[in-house]
Amino acid sequence: MKITFPHIGNSYIPIKAMFDDLGVETVVPPKCSKKTLEIGTKYAPEMICLPLKINLGNYIESIEKGADTIIITGGCGPCRFGYYCEVQKEILRDLGYDVDIVVLEAPEGNQIELFRRISRIANTKNIIKISMAIKNAIDILKKLNEFEDKVLKFRPYEINGNEVDNLYNELITDLENSNGSKEMKVHLNRALKLIDKVPLDKNKDALKIGIVGEIYTVIEDFSNFDIGKKLNRMGVEVHKSLSPSEWITDMLFFRSFGMSKEVKIWNAAKPYIDTCIGGHGRETIGNTVLYSEKGYDGVIQLMPFTCMPEIVSMSILPSIQAEKNIPILSLIIDEMTGEGGYLTRLEAFIDLLRSRKDKKQLEGVN
Repeated sequence: MKITFPHIGNSYIPIKAMFDDLGVETVVPPKCSKKTLEIGTKYAPEMICLPLKINLGNYIESIEKGADTIIITGGCGPCRFGYYCEVQKEILRDLGYDVDIVVLEAPEGNQIELFRRISRIANTKNIIKISMAIKNAIDILKKLNEFEDKVLKFRPYEINGNEVDNLYNELITDLENSNGSKEMKVHLNRALKLIDKVPLDKNKDALKIGIVGEIYTVIEDFSNFDIGKKLNRMGVEVHKSLSPSEWITDMLFFRSFGMSKEVKIWNAAKPYIDTCIGGHGRETIGNTVLYSEKGYDGVIQLMPFTCMPEIVSMSILPSIQAEKNIPILSLIIDEMTGEGGYLTRLEAFIDLLRSRKDKKQLEGVN
């Protein structure tokens, strides 16, 4: 059995660590690229959302490298993510690919079922071994997400250009060349110490922007043209409202015990929307409200074309913008999106935020 999985940010690293610890061979798909998107777009339904197209490209590239089993997470509700697996199964079957697709859905309130599903592809039924592999993978994911958060926070203030990027690139290379969670933790602990020592100029008057929206387009930098880095280079401190570690721990563990870490976000959204509309639509609303309360200068919503939950959220955001006095930019992304026009919209939004902030500061002085 050779296992593969879709790319979503750097989550492939802890997934590989987990399977390394379990002694299962993995085929990590090539990083998302124009070729990946072209493959997925060629075979996917035209009006399906961008993440499915990129995922499909990931799978086909991995199958051609020898993968015979695909691991994906599942879902339910109004979002089309709930039937990704069925659509992808049919497409791959029609293309003549004989692969096994294992769907790991969050078992509400049933931890034993979670282990049963994982043991199918874990090469063991030893619950302790599986538990340790999962725990180590989640520890790595949390540390990696912590490092990524610091990259987006520190980059605008660094005194020596590209020092943060050099640390980041070195870490990813070290992690990719590691075998198992033990080696990866050593590299991560070292990188977290080093990034805290990077000289920063905290006197820089950087803007602060929160990123909300559909989880894939928020996390996978190929899909969003590496928006975090682009904004950092414009002198903007960035915070992403969603991370793989928070999503995985909430979906697979907290909700398995009938709880959720997102209650605070749901409460913030309650005046505007009081029910789940699929995907991360409600979280987009709640996080936008929370960013306004934390004094952020603006919010950017990212969403794939035809994403129903985010379309609903986008229709509500103007009310929050007016009531909370925070500028919001919605960016819709698909395979036809051009980077030039995308960048122009970002630059115009940043100019607006700077002008707005300068005016506030001037009014404060007077």
